[in-house]
Amino acid sequence: MNKFRSLEDISLLRESVELECKAAQGASGQGEVPKDFWPTYSAMANAHGGVVILGILEKSGVFSVAGLKEMNKVRADLFNNLNNPGKVSVNLLSDADAQEVILEGQAVLILSIPQAGRKDKPVYLNGQPLGNTYRRLNDGDRKCDDTTVKRMLAEEVQDSRDTYICNRYGLNDIDLDSLHAYRNQFASYKSGHPWVGADDTEFLHLLGAWREDRETKENGLTLAGLLMFGQWPAIMTCAPLYFVDYQEQPDEPDTSVRWLDRVVPDGTWSGNLFDFYRKVIRKLTADLKVPFHLQGDKRVDDTPIHQALREALVNTLVHADYSDRASVRVIKRPSGFEFRNPGALRVPVAQALKGGESDCRNRTLQQMFLMINLGERAGSGLPRILTSWQGEGRLMKMTELFEPYDQSLLTMNWALGTVSGKMSGKMSGKMSGKPTLEILGLIKQDSRLTVSELAITLELSERTIERAIQSLRADGRLERIGPSKGGFWKVLK
Repeated sequence: MNKFRSLEDISLLRESVELECKAAQGASGQGEVPKDFWPTYSAMANAHGGVVILGILEKSGVFSVAGLKEMNKVRADLFNNLNNPGKVSVNLLSDADAQEVILEGQAVLILSIPQAGRKDKPVYLNGQPLGNTYRRLNDGDRKCDDTTVKRMLAEEVQDSRDTYICNRYGLNDIDLDSLHAYRNQFASYKSGHPWVGADDTEFLHLLGAWREDRETKENGLTLAGLLMFGQWPAIMTCAPLYFVDYQEQPDEPDTSVRWLDRVVPDGTWSGNLFDFYRKVIRKLTADLKVPFHLQGDKRVDDTPIHQALREALVNTLVHADYSDRASVRVIKRPSGFEFRNPGALRVPVAQALKGGESDCRNRTLQQMFLMINLGERAGSGLPRILTSWQGEGRLMKMTELFEPYDQSLLTMNWALGTVSGKMSGKMSGKMSGKPTLEILGLIKQDSRLTVSELAITLELSERTIERAIQSLRADGRLERIGPSKGGFWKVLK
């Protein structure tokens, strides 16, 4: 934080992170932690983190220094309340996260609020999570509804979400064709494995698809077993929000042709995850070019692109929150691919891309795919996808969204291309803080990009993106077709 020397530095910070400035003067005018700091603390911790500066007044985007005359008192009150469970559920800040800086001769306090880990969420106020949990959305602190809070609480205590026994679900709810197809693939990959000779019930038990509770003696299919091998009616009864969706779409949206091909549970197939994977992976890789390559005397048809798409599809299925309201959705377009799973990431985006920390939401499903040589458990899923995919202009990005529902979005584009030239972009686009040419270039490649996705790709704040889009629309260069949710952009000139 010692890089701050002027108000201009604060303006630049807003372009890259979530930022909130508070005058924090108090009744005496000497400085105090304002009451509205605490919802902001909760909101940033439950989202992507951010920076709060106490002692700075912001009005209509213009900053001025108010200063904190009683800095020691402000710091003491801050940390006393942070360590008071009756005020806030967890303290995420250390002394290093609260730094004093002198601006225009006055002291201000810069607080770096990290994103809370899964075990610390929800970060809530006043000793009660329901009604006192906030999340940062569109530069504002929004109170979370009870369903969202309860989902955070479940994520906190359940390392794996797919192990519970589905009461009164048994072999009659299994699609035997799916199970036997899996067993054939398992036997092919692990020909000498002792499980190969087990009967179906024992095999399901060994795989984690069937479990007995040692305390209650309840036994039956686990959620993982039902999702992986079940029949559609049974899956829908046990997991009513479950839905899987594959779409092949044109790059240019057409209201008369929403998709060229689609796979959803429609009664003609089982609807389970294993069959969805088998159907979709063939469609994703159907028209990929395979260079002629021999390994010994055998042709190798598997390329890094095949591996990346395979890993991305498995990654989507094993990390999905099947109790959330968004669906699993896989989209194929001429410009690339999009993989969406319901549920927020369990680790920050930067950590997920870096790898090394595995925190899979559905560990039994993950193990099931691993047993047929699909996926991994070393926390290297996204890095492996990134390594296999990137190169020759290909671009991959990971986005975590909270509206309209919690969801994680992996986008893999063949190439976003050169965005109108870097020099002209700097000269025209970023003058006055509006990256207009960069936005137009990205939208030409993917007309469905959201403000959040543009902000993450360009490493700018959503507020900056919104201002730039307003300018483009006012100049007649960009038009919105359809509603804000579900519509698309059209570049006019």
